[in-house]
Order: sequence, then C-alpha cells, then structure tokens
Amino acid sequence: MGATVTPGTAGVAAHGLRRCLETRHLATMADRRWLSRVALFGPGLLVAATGVGAGDLLTASLAGSRHGVALLWAAWLGATLKWFLNEGIARWQMATGTTLLQGWVERLGRWVRWAFLAYLLPWSFFTAGALISACGVAGASIVPLGADPRTAKILWGIAHAAVGGALVWRGGFRVFERLMAACVALMVAGVVLTAPLLAPHVGAIAAGLLVPRVPPGGTGYALGVLGGVGGTVTLLSYGYWVREKGRRGVQGAAQCRLDLAGGYFLTALFGMAMIIIGAGAELRQGPAVASELAGRVATVLGPWGHTVFLFGFWAAVFSSLLGVWQSIPYLFADFVALRPGGRRADGPDPTTTLPYRAFLLFLSTVPVVLLWTPLEQAQLLYAVFGALFMPFLALTLLVMNGRTAWVGRDLRNGWATTTALAVTLLVFVYIGGGEALAALRRMLP
Repeated sequence: MGATVTPGTAGVAAHGLRRCLETRHLATMADRRWLSRVALFGPGLLVAATGVGAGDLLTASLAGSRHGVALLWAAWLGATLKWFLNEGIARWQMATGTTLLQGWVERLGRWVRWAFLAYLLPWSFFTAGALISACGVAGASIVPLGADPRTAKILWGIAHAAVGGALVWRGGFRVFERLMAACVALMVAGVVLTAPLLAPHVGAIAAGLLVPRVPPGGTGYALGVLGGVGGTVTLLSYGYWVREKGRRGVQGAAQCRLDLAGGYFLTALFGMAMIIIGAGAELRQGPAVASELAGRVATVLGPWGHTVFLFGFWAAVFSSLLGVWQSIPYLFADFVALRPGGRRADGPDPTTTLPYRAFLLFLSTVPVVLLWTPLEQAQLLYAVFGALFMPFLALTLLVMNGRTAWVGRDLRNGWATTTALAVTLLVFVYIGGGEALAALRRMLP
C-alpha cells in the first residue's frame, strides 16, 4: 500500500521546502553582495596591473641594487601622488559625465585635441614597442626558443603582440577583467610574496619606509621610482573603465576613491617588493636584469623561486601590454569623436567602432618593428616632450576641478586636494624637467 499523506505531514514538507528555498536565496544574496564588493575594486586592479610595467619594476630593482632599501619611501609616495591625479580624473568624470579629454577640448579649446594627438601617437608607438620587447624577454626567459636569445625575444614579442590584440578584439571587457585579475594574482605570488621570503632586515625596511632620505648618488633613482610607478598616460584609462561600470555622481566618486586606494596600494607594494628583491644584488642595466633578479631569488629560495619570480615578471609586463591594448584605443576613439559631427566614443559599445579597432590594430602590428631597431635616440627625443604630460595633467586638474561652475560644489577641489595637487605639480615639474635636461645632455655631443 502507498503511504498516506496527511495534512500534518504535507505542512511539514511545505515548511521544509520554504526553509530550503529561503536558505538558498540568502546564500545567493550573500554571494551577490560579495561579488559586488569584489567588483568595486575591478577598475583599481586594472590600474595596478596596467601601471606596473617592466620599466617601473626594473627601475625599482636597480634602485634597490644600488642603494638597498633606502628608497622604499619613493614607491609609496609615488603611488600616493598618482592616486591624487587619478582621483581628480575620476571626479571630473563623475561630476560632468564627460571624459577628461572631452573636458580639455570643451573647456580649454580645440587646440588641446591636436596637441594631445601629437603626444599620443609617439607615446603609443614607443610604449607599445617597449612592452612588446619586454614581453619577448619575459617569454624567452621562461621558454627559450633555440640558442639565439635575440631571435627568441623577437618571436615571443610578435606572439604577445598578436595574442594581446586578438584577446582585446574578441574577448570583450569581462574577459579582459578576468585576464587582468589572473595576471595580478601571478604578480602577487611571483613578486610581492617573494620579497619577504628573502629575509630582509626589518629595521632597515622600517627606516626606508618612514625616513624620506636620498643616499649619495641616489637622486636619479629616487626620481625614477617616484615618477615611474603607476603609469603616465595610462592614468586616463581609468575614466573609460569606470564608465563600463556605470558610475556617476557623488556616490560614483566615493566608489572611485576606495577603488583607486586598493589599486595604488597594490602598485606601491609591487614597487617596494622590487626594491627589496633588488637590494643586495649586483644588477646590470638592460634586458638581462629580469634573469639576474630571478637568479638572486633562486639563491635563497631554490629553483622554484626562480620559476615563480619569472612568471610574476611575465604577468607584470603582459598585463601592462593588455591594459595598453585595451584602453589606449579609447583615447583615440575619443579624439576622433570630438571632431565636428563625430560619433561619440561613449556610445553603446565604443570598442566596436572603427577608430578603436584601427588603433588596436596599429598597436598590435606597427611597433613590432622596434624589436629590430635601436631605440636610444628615439627614446631620448620622446623623453624631452613626454616628460611634460604629468605636469600638464596636474595643472589642468587644479584649474578644472577647482571651478564650482564646472564640477559643482560637492565635487570641486577642497583645500586638502588643492594642496596635494599643487605639491604633485611641483614634484612632476621637477622630475619632468630633470628627465628632459638629462635626455638633452645625452643627445648633445
């Protein structure tokens, strides 16, 4: 005989089903809250992954090699200054609904559009070439192709440029975010977690962090770490990434501040970790630095440390390449959209527009020629005018975000922000002027 279902047993079953569904609903809501908190820091992670490139990591490691941990303060101070700049970029966009490039053109005049293009094209060419070369060196360090290191670097460089372009072209923003998150995880494992395992002197590290002193002969390295950590033109990328998240207004500005704090905290950690790893090592300038650093790690941690560090270094340079490939075409699409009658770059999906894809194709192909070309003279010429970008950015944020009529009372510069931007302006005028003068001296016979 079948079991008899009484009203009492049916009620118990229904109650149990409701409790089960409620439990699943609460678990789903908790998962969504957790994911939303993680997503809040998404653009900040992109900033960290893009802004920490091979040049920044190698400059920091050379600073550690020459001067120990005395310049640790320059890494966190540089990241802090970049936070103020990027917070200003985000605040302008949250207040006006326009990118900073649009704001420059609309508020300062259309000449800015062409001046920015004159800067963007050579910057993109040389930066893409440097990233392609760095990816080639990193790939060849992990998997050598044949006996000739130069040929291996060229082959790996071409492969990284093409794969990066294809991933951005076909993958979309969500795939890009996931790839960058994976790279950040490798960077943390290979660089940040490696540094304390080298058993550095705690007292010396505390002094390097808290006492901002420049050892004899260390001015150039201090300025290099201070100005290089966290990127330059790539700061403008953040506005396009937060637009993908739909942030706006006062609430969006608050989210950006928290998000950027997380991103630049990681940036400072990467810079300081490279200084610690480089301390005590005899490093030469050039592409061999990465292998020399891996050898330094291997002497303390063994072969596994050598491999983990190289993968962390590779993740740093490949994530920078991906970040530049994905974000810099936004700037070019913005430039094209700002012409009279142009299509706005903030439409439904600007990554499908012809200007965006044309510039992505340019980044993935044309700078590959620099794998065969000596770059010293071209890089020196670029340094002369490239050093002007950061002071211009700080100055325009001081002026534009200080106008209540432009950004509103709630999002205009306060006295603390104005002071910080003024200090940032002076620091980068000094750094930029020093870089330009040094480049000119090297160019003159």
